This record gives sequence, C-alpha cells and structure tokens, in this order.
Amino acid sequence: MTKTTLLQHIRNIGIVAHIDAGKTTTTERILYYTGLSHKIGEVHDGEAITDYMDQERERGITITSAAITCTWGENDIFTINIIDTPGHVDFTIEVERSMRVLDGAVIIFDGVAGVEPQSETVWRQADRYNIPRICFVNKMDRIGANFYRCADMIYKRLNKKTIILTLPIGINNNFKGIIDLIHMKEIIWSNDSLGSTFQINEISNNMKFKSIKYRKQLLENCADCDDNFAETYLYGKQITSKDIIKSLRHGTINNLFTPVFCGSAFKNKGIQFVLDMIVDLLPSPIDIPPMIGKDANGNKITRKASNQEPLSALAFKIINDKYGQLTFLRIYSGVIKKGMTLLNMRNNKKIRIGRLVKMFANKRTDVEIANSGNIITAIGIDAITGDTLCDPKHPIILESMKIPPSVITLAIEPQNKADQEKMNLCLHKLHKEDPSLRITTDKETKQTIIAGMGELHLEISVDRLKREFSINTNVGNPQVAYKETITKTITQEGKYIKQSGGRGQYGHVYLKIQPNKPGKGFIFESKIVGGAIPKEYIPAIKKGIEETLNNGIRAGYPIVDIKVILLDGSYHDVDSSEIAFKIASSIAFKQGTLKGHPILLEPIMKADIITPEDSLGDVIGDINSKRGKITNITEKNQLKIINTHVPLSEMFGYSNGLRSRTQGRATFTMEFAHYKKVPINIDNKIININTT
Repeated sequence: MTKTTLLQHIRNIGIVAHIDAGKTTTTERILYYTGLSHKIGEVHDGEAITDYMDQERERGITITSAAITCTWGENDIFTINIIDTPGHVDFTIEVERSMRVLDGAVIIFDGVAGVEPQSETVWRQADRYNIPRICFVNKMDRIGANFYRCADMIYKRLNKKTIILTLPIGINNNFKGIIDLIHMKEIIWSNDSLGSTFQINEISNNMKFKSIKYRKQLLENCADCDDNFAETYLYGKQITSKDIIKSLRHGTINNLFTPVFCGSAFKNKGIQFVLDMIVDLLPSPIDIPPMIGKDANGNKITRKASNQEPLSALAFKIINDKYGQLTFLRIYSGVIKKGMTLLNMRNNKKIRIGRLVKMFANKRTDVEIANSGNIITAIGIDAITGDTLCDPKHPIILESMKIPPSVITLAIEPQNKADQEKMNLCLHKLHKEDPSLRITTDKETKQTIIAGMGELHLEISVDRLKREFSINTNVGNPQVAYKETITKTITQEGKYIKQSGGRGQYGHVYLKIQPNKPGKGFIFESKIVGGAIPKEYIPAIKKGIEETLNNGIRAGYPIVDIKVILLDGSYHDVDSSEIAFKIASSIAFKQGTLKGHPILLEPIMKADIITPEDSLGDVIGDINSKRGKITNITEKNQLKIINTHVPLSEMFGYSNGLRSRTQGRATFTMEFAHYKKVPINIDNKIININTT
C-alpha cells in the first residue's frame, strides 16, 4: 500500500442491508467524511461513486459489490477496506462472496420498515461465516421511523442480543441528533446541507431520565459478557469510556451481542459515529481466528494474519474491463509483491503478478506491495472466484464459498448468427465474474441457456451483453430450472463388451443407487475390495456417472441428491480400459435410475408480501391458487405481511398481478428456499411438454 498500516489498524468491513435501506447512501457519506470524495453523490441522481455501472445509475440500485479503501481516526491511523453490496435478492452472490472475505459488517436497517426479508437473508449469511456486526438504524428523519421498535425487531426476529449505544433526539422531520450513551453526551448536528458541523453538549433535562435508563442497560449488558468489566461495575469503581469500548469490542468480536445505533445518512447525521464504531468495535485481521486450510493431502494447515507467514490469498471477485481481468484478493497471510510468482491451487499452475492496484470503485491506483490482512486487486492473472493463490513452496487450499443454485433459465441467441461464438465467449466472461450465472447448451436444440437467481438477474446479464460487448440478442421466455432425483434404492449391473477385431473393450460394474438427503448433491463411494476392479479405473467410473447426471432421467433435467456406491464388478487383463468402465457405469446409472421411482423437483421460493389489510383476502386467494403455502401473517405499520412458500413456476409476472389487485399499494420480495417434489398432475404436464 502507499503506507504501511499495522494489522491492528486494518478493518475489512461490508455495508449490507435490504434493498433501499440506505447502504449506498451511507457509503457515499463515509467517502465524503473520510476525505475520499469532495462531493456527495446521490443514488437518486445517478451520481453515487460505488454505483458506477450504467444499469446501477439508471435503476438506482446496487448490482455488483464495489470495493473502496479509506482512512479514519487521528492522523488517519485506521485503514478501512469497505465493500458496498447489493440489497436485491437476485444479486445475493455478491453479498455471499463479500461475507466470505470480510472481518466485520455494518448491517443497515430502515428506521421505518425495521427488519425486512433481505435483512434476514444477509443476517443468515453473516451467521454462516461468523461475522461480527454492528447495526445502524437509518432514515430516522422519515415519518414513521421508530428506533426502539427496530432494535426490538433485531432482537426478536434475528435472535440476537442487542446493546443500544445511542438514542435519537427528535423524531421524523425533527430528528436533529443522538445521545451517545458511551460518553453520555448529546450530539446535535447543524441543518446545513452537509451536516458536517455538530455540537457536543451535556444531555438536556428532557432526555436525561431515558439516557440514564439505557446507560444502565448498556453497562449491565457489558458486565454480563465481560468478567473484568463486571468486577469494575459491581464494586462501584469508576468506569471510563475506554472501559466501555473495550468491553463492547470484546462482546462484538466474539458475537456475544450486537451494538445498535441510529442516524440519517441522507441528512448527514450520525455517519461520523458509524466510522468511530467501525474502528472501535469491529475486528482487525488479528482479532479473528487464524485461517484454516488444507494441504494437497487434505491435512489441516493454519495461517495467521502476519506478513512473516507464507502467502495465502483468496480470489473472491472477478471483473472484466478493457484493461484486462481484475481479480480481487483477500490476503490472509504473507505479502504480495508486484512481479512475484504465485501458485493457483485450483489448476496447480503458477501465475506472475504483473500489476497490483488499490480500487476506488471503478478507479484504481497502482501499488508495489500489499500486506497481510488487506484487500487488493491483481490485473491480468488467470483466476476465478474461489481460487486460492499461495506461495508455491507452501501450498494451501482455503475453503471456497457457497454458490446458490440457479432457479430460472432463459434461452438466448444472437440476432446476428455470426456473433454466436462471440456471444458464448462473452457469456463465459460474465460467468467468471458472477458464478451464480450459469451457461449451458441444450444438446438437442443446440440453444444456449443461461440460468440465474431471478428475472432481474437475467435481464441485467442480457443488457450487459448489449452495452459492454455490443451483442444484440433474442431471448425466450424464462423457464423454471427443474431437477430430477429418485425415491427408491436399487442395485444395477452395467456391462460394456465390444469385440470387433483388434483390441476389445470390457467394463463391468455393480452400482447401488440411492436417494441422498435434500441439498446434499451427488456422492460417489467405492466399496471395491480384493481388486475386483483395479483402482486406476474407479475415477473413470465416477466420471461416467457425473456426465450422465446432466442428462436427466425422464425429462432431461439435471439429476441431484443421489448417492452411488460401487459394490463390485470385473475386468479383463487386456480389454479393460478407462473408457470401457466409463461407459459401463453410465449404462448402469441410466438403467438404475429409471427403476428408482424418479420424480421431478421444482424450486420453491420464500415470498414476503406486504399489502394493505383491505386487499389481504384477494392476495391470499391468489397465493392459494398458485399452490402457495402461507407460513405466517403479521402486522406492521397498519400493513399485513404475508410469509409464504410458493413454486417459482407460478410467480412469473407476479408483480403486475399484485399491483392490479392492490391498486399498486402492495410490494413483495422473493428468494430461493428449497426444492420440492412436483405434484403428479403438474409432473405429467412437464413430462409431456419435454417429450413431444
């Protein structure tokens, strides 16, 4: 980096939330107050620095995560690497891969809406990676904002103990400041357009009683989670602000509780406090456990956050631009220098680092070296999302990241047939950037099929082909990404014998094919003993099955959640070969799955619908007609919230129907929940369509 930053002064944090909670607006204010920008860009004006794609500026939403580095604190001692993530569920992969490499997160909540559906999704993602987090309740200037209700929702709906650090002064349009319970001071912001000036006063009499009440709760919560603090508190010793921050930091980093505070990003009130809490409470790279990886033999290895450790880094994001591929790397240990050679553990190939840059959204600054704990970008290297890059002399494989399943497909073709090869190349570039966008070719129709997380996801991908690669396309109607599986265990023999002059072919296997637990995918196991089949042929047997998985059993959809055990077989000293066993296993698998009572699976979506009460009956009736199952109905702000699980196939164009039923007053969000067996009457229709 341009300066050496101590590891304890680095913060790698994400800004995450439900759509429209104010993530990008908050990030823009952070950039302004840390001196990285001299003009605050507004999302609604299409001027936000982190929303740099044309589609983001036009739609006013974040589509791809943006990485920015800024500094804060006295003499800019702290380096903060920020990733601003999307809120729309179609781009949840951006949040997922950001969470994988972050040390902490700022979760933003709308002060009016509170905990929203995507809030719960990003919270679960943070739980999966054990990310310490702090909560900023935004939009306190909005009519209907209620900080205390929002904090209570975080506690009840997200099952997390909360500690309130600030209280709002004034409500709605009269929101003018906060009570800082750590320092027991009142912070009042000016009403100028930038809100950069504020006064720190003693707490006014009308807020004193409430402040004392919540300060006591703050101290008691700290005492519950910190024995040293408890001793000081219970014996009535003087407690300083440093004592409280130290205890809060301990509890936050260890996920014992979540601090909650408030402000208004749009009105520039409370952002400085957010920055203070980022550096005071969220972990540095040395505050998190050492990274655990594996060597080539599967043995566990640890890497501490230290420049003296062997290099280990994870590629978590790819962007293609006119200058070449940008590979975003989180360095867990060691240092990366311009010109050094690294090992890519995915393909066991060595790569040379030609150029390193520090990113500022879509702008960049060249650097010579990047230290442990930092996020850096390499230009022009061969890597994909999830690759581990390491010191060739000290190989390590880091855990990759979870890629959610695609639930919707679209047939796509170039308007100009001469662009077919170019389109396929560009689609694979987009897939490299976004692993949740999958590209396949239908073997029968030769059509190119793209699959993704939702209609908006695919719409953006098609739009990018046009804007970035000048490829105009024709697209079909969205299709559901069905899967197939079996419900019965069978044992099946597969034999491939060919004798037609010259060397023959001989492969013979017995497979046990059984259903696997939902979501567990494909598992292969060999129980060959005594050399019935030589070990060198077993990988070919597995490969023969894997290639057959994509062809389906009844309707050509991919086969999932299935376990295959190689029980027995035989071989010929001369005629046996890898190809013979590959074909034999494919034959056995095809014949066996047909006997295994195969079924179709369809994606079920978790939909949350917010509607006025007078439209509740119509909305529920419509959901029931779509084979939906309502799991809960609650009320918030005189609106009804319907939680339901509904098949994706029934939800195409749902937004238009919902608007017409509710005079445009209802909204909904939807995300993938799980796969479920298709009802027999629907199953038959799908089979008939796919076989005629």
